[in-house]
Amino acid sequence: MARALLIVLDSVGIGGAEDANTYGDVGADTVGHIAEACAKGNGDRPGLRQGPLHLPHMSALGLGLACEASTGRLPPNLAPPGALKGAWGYGVETSKGKDTPSGHWEIAGVPVAFDWGYFPNTVPAFPEKLTNALIERAGLPGILGNKHASGTAIIEEFAVEHLKTGKPICYTSVDSVLQIAAHEEMFGLERLYEVCGIARELCDEYKIGRVIARPFFGTPETGFKRTGNRKDFATPPPSDTILDTLTKAGQAVVTVGKIGDIFAHRGTGQEVKPNGNDACLSAAIDAMKTLPEGGFVFANLVDFDSEFGHRRDIPGYAAALEAFDRRVPEIEAVLSQGDLVIITADHGNDPSWPGTDHTREHVPILCFGPAVNLGSVGRRESFADIGASVLAHLGLRPGEKGSSWI
Repeated sequence: MARALLIVLDSVGIGGAEDANTYGDVGADTVGHIAEACAKGNGDRPGLRQGPLHLPHMSALGLGLACEASTGRLPPNLAPPGALKGAWGYGVETSKGKDTPSGHWEIAGVPVAFDWGYFPNTVPAFPEKLTNALIERAGLPGILGNKHASGTAIIEEFAVEHLKTGKPICYTSVDSVLQIAAHEEMFGLERLYEVCGIARELCDEYKIGRVIARPFFGTPETGFKRTGNRKDFATPPPSDTILDTLTKAGQAVVTVGKIGDIFAHRGTGQEVKPNGNDACLSAAIDAMKTLPEGGFVFANLVDFDSEFGHRRDIPGYAAALEAFDRRVPEIEAVLSQGDLVIITADHGNDPSWPGTDHTREHVPILCFGPAVNLGSVGRRESFADIGASVLAHLGLRPGEKGSSWI
């Protein structure tokens, strides 16, 4: 009975990308720098966590060894605590971006060979033609922001004016993205989704990868906070991914978290979209309990990136890694004899790095299951090797990109 579970720890990179200089990221190392900070006491936060980074289960699967192979440095406290319990390696991104769609599409067998469009770091950031068309087609009184910004900071800056005027807050980053924030109750969630859908159509001309709805709630007195109803409006992959291949073969597919949005809901099967790492992991585990033979569960855990990486929160990121690690035995407990689990990432987001954006890094590849051969799967020259290995495990021929280690 062959089944597969693929978990993307969003932004959990392990440094070492040879082309990092192209992105201004030479030396970035998400896991390594978190481990080093924790070893020095800089990952402590009262009531949250303290001490060295403690990831015994992922370390036993080979996380520290993958880090060492990627960068030449074994991060503090990440050596295998005993006998190795998995197969490990690291993946090299060949796509031209360091963003979520590029990473996930390449994992799923479709590296991004073209250049995404980006908005300049100017004020205003968006072309006047785009802004005017969005205002007219969506019937808006105008927009706020119109610049590069941190998602939480720009809400604090413009939320009060947004409540007074009804103008949504529009912003971007170094990623190929247009983000639109609005109050979930005052502006309306469905109205926000409608505006984002219009923006998605308008952004196609500029080769923008995603339009993201960023609803928030709160008042000037209580403060403002983003809700869990984020929604990504992504352009579809240019060719078939492993999700399309599995769907066309009639094999069960369950996608958890923002996977459905990232792949524009194509081949994404049963979509489950809870809020937060724990809820998404629980949904993935539950899906494995009833998954038929030949089935595939594909899950994204976004909090590492959105809650801690972009916010440059080392203690929070460390605590999230430890929380996931504590649940690895729960994953093991639902596996049958022919099951394969792969844990990986889509890019880096080093919380010790300047700025608030993603970092160009290698990603870990950790494999386990009752019949998985222990040891190294080596350096994989494309993230597409991950998808190719999933298809090979499930008895299907891999696509043109990627080479299976199975």
